[in-house]
Amino acid sequence: MNPTNHSMVNYFIIKGVSDSPQLQVPIFILVLFIYLATVCGKMTIFLLICHDSHLHTPMYFFLTNLSVVDMSCSTVSLHRILLNFMSGKKEVSYVGCMIQMYFYAGLTGEGQALLAAMSYDRYVAVCNPLRYHVVMTDGVCGLLATTCWLVSFLEVLPPVVFVTRFSCYTSNEVNHFFCDIVPLMKITCSDVTVLQIMIYTIGLIFLNIIPFILTFTPYVFIVFTILRIQTTTGRQKAFYTCSSHFTVVILLYVTLFCQYFRPQSANNLESTKLFSLFNTAIVPMLNPLIYSLKNKDVKSAMRRKCMYWNIPRSLL
Repeated sequence: MNPTNHSMVNYFIIKGVSDSPQLQVPIFILVLFIYLATVCGKMTIFLLICHDSHLHTPMYFFLTNLSVVDMSCSTVSLHRILLNFMSGKKEVSYVGCMIQMYFYAGLTGEGQALLAAMSYDRYVAVCNPLRYHVVMTDGVCGLLATTCWLVSFLEVLPPVVFVTRFSCYTSNEVNHFFCDIVPLMKITCSDVTVLQIMIYTIGLIFLNIIPFILTFTPYVFIVFTILRIQTTTGRQKAFYTCSSHFTVVILLYVTLFCQYFRPQSANNLESTKLFSLFNTAIVPMLNPLIYSLKNKDVKSAMRRKCMYWNIPRSLL
């Protein structure tokens, strides 16, 4: 297909994770399992926090927001793989492609912004525990969460709007498993210089580097505070306060680092698809396990609910 302008592109063809017919069924089963595990895990955490008054604290308020983000991001990015296999069709409308691209970018930025807000919460809990409930009030938590949502979705709006102004495409085949900015840049014949500048400023700096700094700077102060604690029990308790969140942060940023800073020779769309699949499927699936297995409060809430519903504790 060689359209002369984007008005002739009524739909895009999503190529998917692999073109191999033999891999379609295994990929579908794997993605379906990961997606269901992610949704079930996130919904379990979300419902526990909502219904257990012991978890009505700032940290778990942010965790409910993160659960919604992870479920939404997995749904936005993975649903095309599942729909394409079940329907046998790989087409997505032009408008649907733009909407998917916008929500994926916004949700990705929102996840990193929430992790930064959670880092500030952990900083106050460890470095200034006596004033924790004075500083982290419901109003402050609500303001932080709202700011994260608004800023993330407003930041990604200019690049997406710019993509909608592409005047022509060399093909309508998107070499990815969902609509994303970089694969669309590969098939447009429009000038992408301005968009590349936007990606490096908004995408790299505002959506990655700044959240990275805001997330890890509090941990510098947390580490110094923990080192000043005299007793081993006190240090262990302070470290435990941050362990679940810090594990999730490390998992996310190690993956992002591998994706954006891998050797140029490996910087192709095929490897990009694999890293994107890991980010959008595996990481959200692991997050509920990390927060439940490493968190006594969550495990205690699960036990209370199991006792309420007469579920044997041996099943936990």
